[in-house]
Amino acid sequence: MSNSHHETSRGVLYTIGAFFIWGLFPLYWKPLHQVPALQIMCHRVVWSALFVAMILLWQRNWAWLGNALREPRRVAIFALSSLLLSGNWLIYIWAVNAGHVVEASLGYFINPLVNVLLGRVFLSERLTRPQTIAVALAALGVSWITFHAGALPWIALSLAGTFGLYGLLRKKAPLPSLEGLALETFLLTPLALGLLLWFQWQGNGAFGQFGFDKDALLMGAGVVTAVPLLLFASGARRLKLATVGLIQYLAPSIVLALGVWLYGEPFDQAHAVGFTLIWLALALYSGHGLLSYWKERQLQQA
Repeated sequence: MSNSHHETSRGVLYTIGAFFIWGLFPLYWKPLHQVPALQIMCHRVVWSALFVAMILLWQRNWAWLGNALREPRRVAIFALSSLLLSGNWLIYIWAVNAGHVVEASLGYFINPLVNVLLGRVFLSERLTRPQTIAVALAALGVSWITFHAGALPWIALSLAGTFGLYGLLRKKAPLPSLEGLALETFLLTPLALGLLLWFQWQGNGAFGQFGFDKDALLMGAGVVTAVPLLLFASGARRLKLATVGLIQYLAPSIVLALGVWLYGEPFDQAHAVGFTLIWLALALYSGHGLLSYWKERQLQQA
């Protein structure tokens, strides 16, 4: 096997591993249903910051931090991106523990198409005809679910919106995955730690209240946050964007399966029609991306 094939194979394994872990996240957060979502999110920030700090110490990789902190614009962008990321985490954890796993999966199915729209609005990126049709199909699917439910799927739209805007901001001030997570969690840690100390002082803190197993899950939140992110970063470096784009649907597919088959959440005919329209949109979007990549490769080889 050639070195490039070997690297691609490793990239596929790393990327599948990342999205597989992300897909299993409901299994991690569900046992913490007694803990308020805000406290779980705060623990996730603090323990993530500690975990990535340990990795950076081990790597002796601190030079970038001083440079980043000397750029007020970069710090401001990362402060805003960290708020969007923590908001995304908070909504997702709350949704899982409030019995809205299916709707949470919908948010990550429509996220790539929200990214296309944000690129058009904020980066003046031109939409191809297949992309326009895909966005329209997804909008039709969301409208169908909204009409039959009698309410907007705000959890799905909030998850897709916050994560899409987060990605947009990270384009404005790029940092590698580990360093980016480090800066975001370092900026948020004073606020998150302050809130946790406040909850403990008020007697409402969950840490130490529900047994060692719950405390271990709260402390382990840092590891389960950082590990898939590092796998994703390693995989994405070795793969074409079109390949990563296909693999990304693994996570919401697992989340949807868990919601329906493990947690018994409703998935009626209206859901089936709405999700099918969105899946058609994603198939069109991904197929167009793969076809463009294949044509570009053919031209390079010609």
